[in-house]
Amino acid sequence: MIPKSFPSSYNPDSKPHKFCPGCGQALALKILGFAIDELGIQEKTVFGVDIGCSLLAWDFFNIDTIQTLHGRCTPTMVGFKKARPDSVALAFMGDGGGYAIGAQHLVNACMRNDPVTIILINNSLYAMTGGQMAPTTLSQQKTETTPAGRQKKDFGLPLKGPEMLSAIAAESAYIARGKVTNFEQLKIFFKKAIYNQMKLQAFSFVEVLAMCPVNWKMEAKESLDFLENQMAKYFLVGEIKWPKIRL
Repeated sequence: MIPKSFPSSYNPDSKPHKFCPGCGQALALKILGFAIDELGIQEKTVFGVDIGCSLLAWDFFNIDTIQTLHGRCTPTMVGFKKARPDSVALAFMGDGGGYAIGAQHLVNACMRNDPVTIILINNSLYAMTGGQMAPTTLSQQKTETTPAGRQKKDFGLPLKGPEMLSAIAAESAYIARGKVTNFEQLKIFFKKAIYNQMKLQAFSFVEVLAMCPVNWKMEAKESLDFLENQMAKYFLVGEIKWPKIRL
């Protein structure tokens, strides 16, 4: 089944997505498509994409899309929302775009309670550039720049973005972490985050745990196991901060 928000010309046989085999980002985007459909917001949604693997989502949806500079997706969509407050502004990025080069923008958007919805893919490394250590790389995880494993004594602990943001967010903010292996739960998180932007004009943030089997150097089944039994044990899935509203 294909979300209605996907382009009418979309054909899974002639136009496959551009992500690597087994990548979790394509699943996250399809789930987001269903959330957009069910909220009925296709016509007023604007989708901002960061540089990195997230850039490959630029033609996923039949909605207006903005390609931004690396790490600048958040302020770009904040600016668009200020210019068009009637719109639904979505910012889509990776852990590098949000937690490294874009960390300042993310933190300040949260502190200002900017009415945008940010979706951040956490696959525990920098994928498009070859699999280097990222802020979310797990302790002892081997990457191109930590061949012996990430050592806590040298690099500290992996960043828990939603927990960090929840400490500074306004009461009306919505913050959650989902995973691509739980379709229905993640769709609910997306819908709540978008609805929170629309209803309360408040900041919303959803981190998504996703697989990267190519850079993890794993087969598909092994990558699913890594997500479920290692990532999800450190990055706990669930709603972290939410106002008292219902869809």
